Amino acid sequence: MEASMRLGIPTVEGRGRYGGGGRCHRRRGSRYGYARTPSNLRLIPRDEGRVSKDYSPPSLVLCNARSIGNKTATLRDFIISQGVDLACVTETWVRVGDTVTLREMAPPGFSVHHQSRTVGRGGGVALLIREDCSFRALPPPSIPGIECVGLVWGSEVSLAVWLVYRPPSAPAATLSGLLEAVAGWALEFPNLLVLGDFNIHADATPSSQALDLVSSMATLGLSQFVSGATHQAGHTLDLIFGVGIDVIMFPSMKVPWSDHYALKARIDVPPPPCLGGEPIWARPRRLMDPDRFRQALRDLSPPGDSLTELVEGWNTQLLAAINEIAPKRPLRPRRNRAPWFTEELRKMKRDLRRLERVWRGARDGASRTSYRVFMKTYEMAVKAAKKSYFSASIASASSRPAQLFSIIRSLTSLEGQPNLNNNSTHSCEAFASFFAEKVLSLRHDLPANLDTIKELEAPRLSSGPVLDHFDRISPADVDRLLRAGKPTTCPLDPCPSWLIRACPDEVRAPLGDIINLSLGTGTFPGELKEAVVRPLLKKTSLDPLDLSNYRPVSNLPFLGKVIERAVAEQLGRFLDETSALDPFQSGFRAGHGTETALVALTDDLRRQLDQGGSGLLILLDLSAAFDMVDHELLDHRLADVGIQGTVLQWLRSFLSGRGQRVALGGELSSRHSLVCGVPQGAILSPMLFNIFMRPLAQLVRSFGLGCHQYADDTQLYLLMDGHPDSAPDTLIRCLEAVAGWLRGSRLKLNPSKTEVLWLGRDDMGLRGNSHLLRGCN
Repeated sequence: MEASMRLGIPTVEGRGRYGGGGRCHRRRGSRYGYARTPSNLRLIPRDEGRVSKDYSPPSLVLCNARSIGNKTATLRDFIISQGVDLACVTETWVRVGDTVTLREMAPPGFSVHHQSRTVGRGGGVALLIREDCSFRALPPPSIPGIECVGLVWGSEVSLAVWLVYRPPSAPAATLSGLLEAVAGWALEFPNLLVLGDFNIHADATPSSQALDLVSSMATLGLSQFVSGATHQAGHTLDLIFGVGIDVIMFPSMKVPWSDHYALKARIDVPPPPCLGGEPIWARPRRLMDPDRFRQALRDLSPPGDSLTELVEGWNTQLLAAINEIAPKRPLRPRRNRAPWFTEELRKMKRDLRRLERVWRGARDGASRTSYRVFMKTYEMAVKAAKKSYFSASIASASSRPAQLFSIIRSLTSLEGQPNLNNNSTHSCEAFASFFAEKVLSLRHDLPANLDTIKELEAPRLSSGPVLDHFDRISPADVDRLLRAGKPTTCPLDPCPSWLIRACPDEVRAPLGDIINLSLGTGTFPGELKEAVVRPLLKKTSLDPLDLSNYRPVSNLPFLGKVIERAVAEQLGRFLDETSALDPFQSGFRAGHGTETALVALTDDLRRQLDQGGSGLLILLDLSAAFDMVDHELLDHRLADVGIQGTVLQWLRSFLSGRGQRVALGGELSSRHSLVCGVPQGAILSPMLFNIFMRPLAQLVRSFGLGCHQYADDTQLYLLMDGHPDSAPDTLIRCLEAVAGWLRGSRLKLNPSKTEVLWLGRDDMGLRGNSHLLRGCN
């Protein structure tokens, strides 16, 4: 130590949990009195850079399960205990379509990518990766005799990972097919990892097959990192090859539930950008006590007489109240936990780990038998606990389809949404620009249509009932509006919405003043016209790196939704009383859901088939339908159904001057203005879109065709007595008229996603397709 101080060796001193230095404590028996002397150490400035100090290289585990069906809980606990980012499992023995077993094996927060054996039993490979990692699945290759699944692990330098299983009975020629595939992967991915159970003896005295495989891999640039036995018989069957990366192997682990050893490795790859950079600032839920919040709101009375002053005062006072009881603080995100995992299961898990330690120490048949018997008991207890929990959850959600589907999806879906929180601010801006430019590009591609000009120039005079003013909202109405709908919270809200709902007495008067002033003046508050958009991948199988595969999901301020709900009640009541909407226009209407639309459409088609006839069903698909609604045309169609005066003025104010920002990983993009469309996520948007699409059904029925509409989905169908060889002229003329109406309404028809379905006898059908049907599926 004295020599090191004389030479001035740079030493980094620990800075404590939050970056500060710690005290020096005397260590007993120390020759120099103190274990460390900070005054003698030279401080080395840390490179804060872009990488979090908490970043550690990702790790993986490779194991041969020999059927996961009877050990899903054991494998799940094993993956959790290893703390890895990627689990590679061979010999799953899971058949095609059995997603439930795979989901049971996956720990919370993991996505599963699986490839089953297509012929015969056994086999199967699965990759389980944390959903907070940046990754995308790769299409499975076709290699005779080889089962393979892969993904790209996204970082500054993307890493392709391929998990391989080669059965023991596979002929030697299968290795040639594998090497051809690896050669292609090596050209496509400079950083490549190929691992799995190859079932060749790469021992200290390797077989000829092993020598050929290792040397061929080396020719392609891939090094082999596994040394030592990976099977209880003393053979090396599981291998890890890599190029462009460093793989650091841990000692192999003998596990009592397989005849293969489990292999664990750390992969030295560059970290993703901004991974775990700044701490998450959030309000602790435990501090959000409704009673304390009511006390903080005792003097809630927004100052001012104008609508802007009332809204600003509302936001300011609510923010002050929540800051008083639950100020923001840096929090660490907690790992997802299984809600069905009881304290009894936790105790059984500890006992199972104890028996495993006994077996590792004794290495005899008796301890192994004890472990395996208790493992089966533990597996049965886990299945019983899950069955009890999910049975109760399904029963409680029997009347709520959305929640019911969410529960079923959690039991069967293998993949979750990719994590976008680690993207940079540039990616946040890229999403915002893409969503805004997509709509502008679609509008630019639409030619100026004479039908649009004629509709805008035609006078609008409604001879029927009109709605030209709103009724005043009473205190009882305010309470009902607060209780209605979900208490979703927008990042722009001053406090959680559920806290506002928990304090009806304190917020009733100021909220009623804001609503009545908005409805009375025909003005929607400008402070509430901004939406926070979060990108949502349309399908988990799509490439998460392609921006066009994302759907913008908008989140709007809670106060604005309460005002919208007050308008929606009165507007919806007027539309129902005047029968302004088409009776077969479903979606977001009481008594007009997906079930009623499907039953009515199916009944018409089945009746026609029972009478010996046939039918043609055309499913129209519109591109960004809600975002493409033209405000001037909507204004005219609102007037058509009798919307006038203050009500029409309020709706104009609601639609104009809107904007949106994209939120990713705590960052907000710049504001992008919206020149058209009805806001996604708004309560009024489906109702306004139904009014906008109202003339289409009348047009279709004028040709004798049936028509059903559900939000932006339109179904046309023609019932025919016989089985024609080609599309009837009536259908062709109707489709021409529909295409013209859509152009006139400045909506974009998507032919590639528009589907045509013919229903009739198997031996008869359309033998010639009209040119108008080309381009459709």
